[in-house]
Amino acid sequence: MLRRLDRPVFSPGTPDASASTLGNLPQWDLADLYPAIDSPELQADLTEVASDCAAFEEAYRGKLAGILDAADAGSQMALIVARYERIEDRLGRLYSYAGLVYSGDTTDPVRAKFYGDVQEKLTDASTHLLFFTLELNRLDDAKMEAALAAPEFGKYRPWIDDVRAEKPYQLEDRIEQLFHEKGVPSRSAWNRLFDETIAGLRFDIDGQNLPLEQALNLLQEPEEEKRKAAADALAKVFGENLRLFTLVTNTLAKDKEISDRWRGFEDIADSRHLANRVEREVVDALVSSVHAAYPRLAHRYYKLKAKWFGKDKLEYWDRNAPLPKVETRTIGWDEARDTVLGAYSTFSPRMADIARNFFDKSWIDAGVRPGKATGA
Repeated sequence: MLRRLDRPVFSPGTPDASASTLGNLPQWDLADLYPAIDSPELQADLTEVASDCAAFEEAYRGKLAGILDAADAGSQMALIVARYERIEDRLGRLYSYAGLVYSGDTTDPVRAKFYGDVQEKLTDASTHLLFFTLELNRLDDAKMEAALAAPEFGKYRPWIDDVRAEKPYQLEDRIEQLFHEKGVPSRSAWNRLFDETIAGLRFDIDGQNLPLEQALNLLQEPEEEKRKAAADALAKVFGENLRLFTLVTNTLAKDKEISDRWRGFEDIADSRHLANRVEREVVDALVSSVHAAYPRLAHRYYKLKAKWFGKDKLEYWDRNAPLPKVETRTIGWDEARDTVLGAYSTFSPRMADIARNFFDKSWIDAGVRPGKATGA
């Protein structure tokens, strides 16, 4: 599912200095999605998916209620959902490819432009699909239940149930369209600004100019001086960008507050609970249990760790430090791969076979390099 960016326009960047101790780290290969950002295959899919979305709206908008009255409603609805599923699959493929290309180097203007262009085209195309789930939620419950009795439509029940769970919070069609079209130039744009800013930050540590991931890794160094130097550099650079990060956070928080208020969510976390299909009470019980366990787990552990370091109180740069007098070693890539696949195989050989594809087909991008998006 992933492709190596070895075309001349893309430089893979400076490899992680630790790569020599870790072994041959893979850089992902996106060819199983598309050959390149300017490939005819990708351009054809962008054109076709836009046409498919428009044709889907033309074929079914305002007609679902009538279809549900037909004698073969279940069969007809199954064909419609299957058609919708194929379109969504192609949209997801395009968006995934663009996102993965971009995340390989968020500071590269060529990748950034490609990502933005694809985002805009897919937003325009998918606007034609908005009516479908909104209209599904306006259908008569009894008639929908009768149609779901057909096996070919009944297999989609979990998805239908998820869609209908959104019903109390959906808005009038034009407002939903407005929210959808504003997503890229508003909320997504602020997230992208944050990601590109983070990826572009550099931290001066002991004469080295390091990106975020390498700077964070130094917080796990055995030597306290190195950990403290890294922590000081991180605090300095983050402090210099505090105004920007504050603006991004506050803007996103207000954007969410507006959306939640219009949709009728009572609590700030309710939309997330709905997306995760979990009840608020379950999450609140988990949070309360974790908070109650702080004194006997986290607090006690940090007190013990401070004692092991010979300190009255643990410094924040010691939080992730290896324990003193405990041998540590570097785990190479090959050993890590074998450990992961062995764990999968013990649980399920089939899952191990699926996971092995990610290693064999270079669907993993393991190294650290400037510009690469942080996190998973």
